[in-house]
Amino acid sequence: MQSPIRPFMDAMRVSRVLRRSRAKRFSLRSIMALMALPLGGSAIILALFAAANPVIADVLGMIGLPDLSHITARRLLLWIAIFALSWSLLRARPARRLIPTFDGSGDIVIPGVSVASVTLSLLLFNLLFAVQNMLDMAYLSRALPLPSGMTITEYVHRGAYPLIVTALLAGLFVLVTLHPGSSTAAVPPIRRLVVLWIVQNVILVASSIQRTLDYIDMSMLTALRIHALAWMALVACGLLLICWRMLQSKSAAWLINTNLMLAAIVLTVFCFLDAGEAAAWWNVRHAHEVTGKGPNLDLCYLGRLGPSALLPLIELEGRPLPRPFRERVQWLRADIQQQMLSADHQGEWTWRNQHRLEEAEERLKTIRQVPLAPAIRECQRNIGSPAPVIPAPVRPASTLTERTER
Repeated sequence: MQSPIRPFMDAMRVSRVLRRSRAKRFSLRSIMALMALPLGGSAIILALFAAANPVIADVLGMIGLPDLSHITARRLLLWIAIFALSWSLLRARPARRLIPTFDGSGDIVIPGVSVASVTLSLLLFNLLFAVQNMLDMAYLSRALPLPSGMTITEYVHRGAYPLIVTALLAGLFVLVTLHPGSSTAAVPPIRRLVVLWIVQNVILVASSIQRTLDYIDMSMLTALRIHALAWMALVACGLLLICWRMLQSKSAAWLINTNLMLAAIVLTVFCFLDAGEAAAWWNVRHAHEVTGKGPNLDLCYLGRLGPSALLPLIELEGRPLPRPFRERVQWLRADIQQQMLSADHQGEWTWRNQHRLEEAEERLKTIRQVPLAPAIRECQRNIGSPAPVIPAPVRPASTLTERTER
């Protein structure tokens, strides 16, 4: 919460320190008085030398102020915001307390929460979770037939995310009712029931992960599903940390900071991992058109991925494919490549896309292109649009207008 104003707070602290310092010789006024004569005299001498020596004049002529015409108020505000957030990250420190008056230990008076009610709740919760986990194992392993009218795809898809919400509620229940040092957490049977329940919650999360993986096998992998799998893994780790906190009497700050550290690790990984490209590679290599089994490749989704799908599409283009499907793949790849070249020409350069374009150019040298007749082509079916021309750096306005109208 302090991050937007943290640089100014630190600047005030530094100012107070400097005011209290007795080293007056390092004040701004003393520095200016010290440097005025050397710098001023040097400037005058350099100006005279430039008038007398054309080499020095040419060198000085090459020095110029940076062009600040592109700096707008919005960009300046954006830079200030990024600087403030970056400064707060450089000054990050773990929280000592969750709330200044409460560190997450001891009893909290909550109506209806007692040793007896918590014990009864945990018994019922464990029973319900055991039934759900056994049914999941039976249905997902095909040991029991699904209810009438329900397919395995529907069963797998509908339960993945609600089960995660259930696990999050379970973690919240443990956090609220079983603080370290509380009367409920001190009862050994309750602690054993909590451990059993947390284990069942982890199994529930594992079931959600398995449901998602099964649904990927039945349909396709997307960037959102990769993110969801990472989030589910974080939920499982959070549940285990909640259990460990109760058993080892850790503070609330320890729990918060450990979870934040795990989340930071995951976010750092995704800073360098393009989930869209990973999904495109998986879909291309497991599509029905390539392996002869599994779901059909959704070229529309690859088109929405844009630059992330360029290299996977080139690999697919190099495989033996039926002519109509090959034409759609080549058209989509060329369209994405042309959009990337246009973006690069217009100043929207990124290092990752530059690397992709260079690698694409090398790979395309070994792939025989199929002649594309002028016709409209969409990602999944042929209807009639001119094939993109590569390597044109900018798409003609007439082509864009024509495709937009159609």
